Formats: sequence, C-alpha cells, structure tokens
Amino acid sequence: MKDLINAFIEQLLFNPFIIMVYIFIIIYLLNDSYIIGRFGEHWTKKELTKLPKSKYTVLNNIIIHSNNAYHQIDHIVVSGYGIFCIETKQYNGYITGNKYDKYWIRHFGKEIIRYMNPIRQNYGHVKSLSDVLDIEETKIFNIVCIPSRANLNIKHNGELTRNYTIVNKILSYRDIIIDNPDEIVKKLKALKNTNKKKKQEHINYIKKKIINKDSNTNICPKCGSGLKKKSGPYGAFIGCTNYPRCKYTEKI
Repeated sequence: MKDLINAFIEQLLFNPFIIMVYIFIIIYLLNDSYIIGRFGEHWTKKELTKLPKSKYTVLNNIIIHSNNAYHQIDHIVVSGYGIFCIETKQYNGYITGNKYDKYWIRHFGKEIIRYMNPIRQNYGHVKSLSDVLDIEETKIFNIVCIPSRANLNIKHNGELTRNYTIVNKILSYRDIIIDNPDEIVKKLKALKNTNKKKKQEHINYIKKKIINKDSNTNICPKCGSGLKKKSGPYGAFIGCTNYPRCKYTEKI
C-alpha cells in the first residue's frame, strides 16, 4: 500500500501535464473575483467571532427586501452599542478614491480598473436595514472591511477598516444606543433567507438594474468595469471590458 501511495505522489510530482493542470487551477482561483470575494468574507467572518458573544450577535450573508429591491449584506453585528452593517471587499493593488466617489480606481501599471465605491454601496444597505427594522439610520454604522493587503489611498470618515482591526473598531463604540438588541436579532433571523429562489431573485434584480443592453456605459456587477456589446462565434453578447481578468457575460 505504501508503495502505491509513493508511486501516486511521484506521478503527481513528475507528470508535466498534471503540474500544468494544477498551475491552471491555481491561476484561475487567484483571478476569479467571486472566489476571491468569498475568501474575503470568510476571513472577516472569522475575525468577527472574536467579539464577546454575551454582548454581540453576528449574522452573516443576510438578504433583505426593501423598497422593491433585494439587498445582500455580508455581515451584520447587533449590540446595545449599535448595529454594524459590514461590507467586505477583497481588493488587490493600489486603490484610490474617497467616500463620495461613484467609483474607486485600481492602478495596475498604466492600466486603471474601476470599482463601485463600497462605502456608497453599503450606505444603501444601511438605509434598507433602517427601513425593515424601523430604526434610525444614526444607530446603524456603515463599515467596509478590506481583508487584503491592498495599498489604499481612500479619503473617508472612519467607514473603512481592515479585517485585523475590525473587532477593535466595533469595540470602540461604547455608548448604549439600542435597548432591545435581542428583539432586533430575532427580527433579522426571521428575515434571513437562504432559499435559492430568493437568492436568484436578488441576482436577477441586480442584472435588471445594472444591464441596459443598448448602452456601452453600464457597469459590470462582478468587478465594476464597463460593459459593452461584443461579437463571438455564437453571436452577439454583453461582455466585461476588463476581460480576460473578468469573464462576466450576459446573453442578449
């Protein structure tokens, strides 16, 4: 049995085809925005487990419906010190912008890539939470967490943090402003819906909102770059201008 295992390992190590396949898989995983994003959410989720459970309740991947729209929120922390609405973004490279810009810019050599400003994006989540919970916006804090080592040159008012500082940031809020955190948690848990149909409705809503097939100025929902009509061997389609880094497509 040991000889068989050693032979299998030797095949893996010295077979050029298998090595190439592994290299291809690794490159794909490192460049797939969805997978990278999921890693970022996992790291933030892990950090949030360090909050004292007696005072803070952490809810992850919440989909809520407000004003005829679906909002997917990465993390919500509920406590007597406020509600923390957290958006995780796994960026790389040198990123510039400010909290009021529509887009942030990633500088990649001479090339620039635009991202939707996550602080503005998450403010929409804050407003939706305020609506469904019937609570003042001032009691809901907009936090954007960047788990990566990206070099950030972003002007903001404290909304931006890293995953290794997010716990201390939340703990820095010490004024009691919510007297019924348990009731809020119950309401959010009731709103939490992992049903595939609801998730698909959310995805369809995003596509319908973002994509106007007669315009070349639309924004890719995966990476924030532009969308435009393209032609391929199977006909016309909508594709991301950031191809091949982003392979988002939409049928016409």
